[in-house]
Amino acid sequence: MARKILLLALSLVILAAVYATGLLRDWYGLPRGPGEITGRERAPILVSTREAEQAAIRAGLTQNIDQDKQILFGDLHVHTTNSTDAFLWSMPIFGGEGSHPLADACDYARHCSAIDFWAITDHAEASTPKRWEDTKQSIRACNALSSSSESPDLVSFIGFEWTQVGARPEEHYGHKNVIFKDLEDSKVAARPIASGGVTVNALRTNGKGLVPLALPLLDFSNRQNYFDMRRFLDEASNVPLCPSDVPANELSDSCFEIADNPGALVASFEQQGLDPLIIPHGTSWGFYTPTAVTFDKHLKANNRPEKFPLIEVMSGHGNSEEYRDWRSVIWDEDKQIGLCPAPQANYLPMCWQAGEIIRKRCLADGESTQECDSRAILARHHAANGSVAAHLSLSGVDIEEWLDAGQCRDCFLPAFGYRPGNSVQYALAIQNFDDPRNPTRLNMGFIASSDNHRARPGTGYKNVKRLINTEEVSLSASWRARLFPKSEASSYSQEIVPEVVQKMGFGATEMERQASFWTTGGLAAVHAAGRSRDEIYDAMQRRETYGTSGARILLWFNTKNGDPMGSTVEAEKSPEFEVKAVGAFKQKDGCPEDAVAALGEQRIQKLCANECFNPSNERLKITRIEIIRIRPQSFEGEDVSKLIEDNWKVHQCKDDGNGCSFSFSDPEFANSQRPATYYARAIQEPTMKINGDNLGCTYDDNGNCIKLNMCYGDDRTSVDDDCNSAIEERAWSSPIYVNYLAK
Repeated sequence: MARKILLLALSLVILAAVYATGLLRDWYGLPRGPGEITGRERAPILVSTREAEQAAIRAGLTQNIDQDKQILFGDLHVHTTNSTDAFLWSMPIFGGEGSHPLADACDYARHCSAIDFWAITDHAEASTPKRWEDTKQSIRACNALSSSSESPDLVSFIGFEWTQVGARPEEHYGHKNVIFKDLEDSKVAARPIASGGVTVNALRTNGKGLVPLALPLLDFSNRQNYFDMRRFLDEASNVPLCPSDVPANELSDSCFEIADNPGALVASFEQQGLDPLIIPHGTSWGFYTPTAVTFDKHLKANNRPEKFPLIEVMSGHGNSEEYRDWRSVIWDEDKQIGLCPAPQANYLPMCWQAGEIIRKRCLADGESTQECDSRAILARHHAANGSVAAHLSLSGVDIEEWLDAGQCRDCFLPAFGYRPGNSVQYALAIQNFDDPRNPTRLNMGFIASSDNHRARPGTGYKNVKRLINTEEVSLSASWRARLFPKSEASSYSQEIVPEVVQKMGFGATEMERQASFWTTGGLAAVHAAGRSRDEIYDAMQRRETYGTSGARILLWFNTKNGDPMGSTVEAEKSPEFEVKAVGAFKQKDGCPEDAVAALGEQRIQKLCANECFNPSNERLKITRIEIIRIRPQSFEGEDVSKLIEDNWKVHQCKDDGNGCSFSFSDPEFANSQRPATYYARAIQEPTMKINGDNLGCTYDDNGNCIKLNMCYGDDRTSVDDDCNSAIEERAWSSPIYVNYLAK
């Protein structure tokens, strides 16, 4: 008995000691709240000064524009650590700086980036009733800091992201942001609506696998962070699923709602009496998008194409604007398999490079040329059918061996693993002919945004602090070895089973090379009648919007009749179009006094890294304006590569500091007797951009990438290296859609 008492006492002493070290204390984790907004309203003089500067520019325009409309800049794609991936990247193992609550986003938007509007769009797949309530309350608090509802310094919108990923091309619809106009509970969704499938499994159901119990022991001093994230994931997975046979307006606010496709998402809003903006984004980003995906299915009536008035052409995840006629995989509908295409100018298919890697290894092993050719063919097949996990079909590959396989060489800051069949230009060129007498085409305006996962809306104002203002992480050598272990190299490839890929979730995707594609984000711009919530939202609804790659370029695009960008007009001959662009202000170092006074020195350092939007009086020059013409398909199967004319017209500018303008018409429009779409792309003089050179390829005389000089997301690149390269920042106008009107 005495022995048992002694053992019990000893056990209690050990447990007390363990508790004292904190190993068990809060082992379940602590909840992360929305944080505290510390900043105040931006000084009214700053807002009025900006309005006066624009008014002076508008007064000097010869274009037929509405003089009462001002250009406002915002970010409609922002994540906090209420998103699973954002929480994960904030972990110490990724070099994260800790929690990024919603309050940080409010202060950053108001005083660091000094934008005019923004929206919170955390992933619905990780939401809980408590997080949704915190989100609404924090956005209301941010908005309430503005003393004027008619001319607020910052307008904040409630939203969420529907983060859909399909395992196969036919079931992939992609990510969409949902933005609500109003702040009242009755005018926003009762709960964020998740997408189901792969993403729910990755970000909610199987989420705790992202943070194994061993992590707190492997990184003991930071154990609380891992405990907290496990609690975050546990809370999400414990929200009960909503019954699928009950209308959305009759569901409990405390259940987890899923919509498997765009039509179901729209139906839920309609059942709740809501009509929010739904904005597709990252459409060409191959990180999660299956190979062989195209935009065509979005035009099916059951997917409600009329409910997508805007599309995001660019974010910090890359540009999705441009179409190319190559494909990463050629899909055989009859056999339901992917075939590997041969390389083309400016494109090396991932599957093809897989074959070349295997061939090289095979020959090094002393095998015959015939045997190695056979293995290369099989490797191409395995990689072509591995979709987003093609890189896993080979073992022991250093990422440098892939070179620039799968990437668009001649695109502007392309999204990683580019999918041209899901690009914006392709989407505008196709039509759906299910009803031959009334074919369906998309009619979308353009925006850009950041897709920032560190609660920092509008990051593109300065290209500094790569690990703060982009999605970049910095793994240590030891953690890199643990997270990306290198198996022994083999001269044989392996089949990637789709069911296994689906269970792996985002673990099946290619992470390492993608680090070199993160940039500071883009911006959404609106031509609004004023600064109020209603006026900004109304501008978005009527598509009077444009996007920029981050620079605050001023852009006007309209017909001489006064039809603004985003309009649809009918004409028997081409309208006369007018374009005007003015470069962004050059930036001064540091932060304005008002921002420092509002946030304080400690918070301005933490949030803004002591670098804020701080314009000088000098503007950058516009070097040229490009006009893109797209003539939508007139019959099913018409080759879109012949319908997308980029560039159709190029105007070389002589900008003396006051911008660049020109007019044009389309002499071929009347004779073609078919509709046409036109939009303008204003190009600014070169400036530096984080990861502006992406993989940093060295090319041979034939234009083939032979060596990488990439910016690594780990110890191989210094945390102080911003990996800046010169690029031409740009702005994309929303299109003007011209329908042919027969006499």
